[in-house]
Amino acid sequence: MLKRLSIFTTLMLVAAGCSGEKSAVAPAASPIANQQQETVTKGGELTFGVASSPGGLDPNVYPGAADYRIMRSIFDSLVVQMPDQSFKPWLATEWTVSPDSKSYTFKLRKDVKFHDGTPFNAAAVKYNFDRIVNPGTKSRFAVTLIGPYESSEVIDEFTVKVNLKSPYSAFLSSLSQAFLGIVSPAAAQKYGENLAKNPVGTGPFKFVSWVENAAITLDKNPDYNWGPPIAQNIGPAYIDKLTFKIIPEEATRIGSVQSGQISAVETVPPQNLISLKSDPNITLIEAESTGIPFTLMLNQDHVPWNELKARKAVQLAIDMDTIVKTLYLGTYKRAWSPLTPSVLGYNASLENSFKPDIAKANQLLDELGWTRGTEGIRSKNGKPLSIYFVTSTPNREKRNDIAAMIQQLLKQVGIQVNVEITTSTNAQTIVMDKGANDLYGVSNVTGDPDILRSFFHTNAIPKEGRWGHNHTHLSDPQLDKWLEDGLQEQDPKKRSEIYKKIQSYVVENAIGFPVYIFPYTVAAAKTTKGLKFDTLGYPLFYDASVVKK
Repeated sequence: MLKRLSIFTTLMLVAAGCSGEKSAVAPAASPIANQQQETVTKGGELTFGVASSPGGLDPNVYPGAADYRIMRSIFDSLVVQMPDQSFKPWLATEWTVSPDSKSYTFKLRKDVKFHDGTPFNAAAVKYNFDRIVNPGTKSRFAVTLIGPYESSEVIDEFTVKVNLKSPYSAFLSSLSQAFLGIVSPAAAQKYGENLAKNPVGTGPFKFVSWVENAAITLDKNPDYNWGPPIAQNIGPAYIDKLTFKIIPEEATRIGSVQSGQISAVETVPPQNLISLKSDPNITLIEAESTGIPFTLMLNQDHVPWNELKARKAVQLAIDMDTIVKTLYLGTYKRAWSPLTPSVLGYNASLENSFKPDIAKANQLLDELGWTRGTEGIRSKNGKPLSIYFVTSTPNREKRNDIAAMIQQLLKQVGIQVNVEITTSTNAQTIVMDKGANDLYGVSNVTGDPDILRSFFHTNAIPKEGRWGHNHTHLSDPQLDKWLEDGLQEQDPKKRSEIYKKIQSYVVENAIGFPVYIFPYTVAAAKTTKGLKFDTLGYPLFYDASVVKK
């Protein structure tokens, strides 16, 4: 079976919004919010159909987009990113940054409690950050987001100082994400690794139950009164219960919202968008996911993909325009860079910078001495020219179909593509543990270009005992230096230029092949109101309500 491992892992946000001076105290609810509270329907259950089951609900450990969509309703963050890319207070009321940009001092809210009744305070923040960097936690992505973290100091009960080993321009961006959401220290100590199935945070909803491959149920936190300013309703949720129904099958998922069985569903397939737009009982809501678009990474540990000419041949033989137009019917945009256009430093000069060229691809392979056999597949020294393409089930966003199309396209230039569709667990073994694959597709939802470090730095190459996402296995000191420079540079314009160079390097050296930019689309029943997205394109339920029929 074909496995599709979706590594939407991180959500980092642009760090240019707050350079280090004090941030304003969190505002009280606006008159607009008060007005909505008087007219909105309260109570009831909102059911939200998701395409895949989360791996776990411990934000300090699990890295997936499926995890994040549920974590965000359970865990709050110290800061929040606003639509204008600025950062505002959330669990922190204000913060200051040291002149050398290596220490952040946060003042915290004094009225917050975890779902288990224990207090949120400076000690809890310190516990969380120390827990993330503890090797025993086995953090898969939060440990990357926290960057050059060194230590935390409890100044007083509601003041914490966070020290970094070096300046980290994406720090506030990282802090705004659910992956650095604050978990209850008492719960973490009680459950250990089982916290992933017993999450305890300070969010607007409390965890109730998880029925494997069926549903995850949350109840309203009646004491909640510290929602982020990105929401109109900063008090208790309007709905009493939020249930995430796990429905991998596209037809079943779409049919369930059309029939009124559930309130809303995610990831509407392209073929359903047109029909749903004309359905009077359905509202379509869309947000473009920011970060790393779906990109195919070519493993350079294997011959001949360690040679530029061989990689360029693959790049020139794949007609991405045809793939995207054929599979997504004009509903997805073609990606040209390993960053999406809304991320700081996006390199627009890469758009339309090359076209498919079968003749040139064949020429490059000829120059490397790979000759065609009787069946058209090239070989050299008795070894066939092949690519081991690993992907996973279910066929989310038609990623398995991409593999099938690439198999046919590369056959034109004499490359045999062996596609393996397997489970996500098996894919992790093949790709993460063994590095046995040649091609593997990844994507990541994030708002800061530092995410490129997680996919192209030498230290991100996965190996025994270390979880990493550099599936190209590329190790280049120049690229590493650029990635480290971008990490520390505080000037947004200078950062932007650094990341433009990195994107050009990836494309020009055919290290990764960007495919499409994912539009996160939700189909909601007309009775579902107030469903919104955060700046990364993830659903928020602070303002959501369900109108009683």
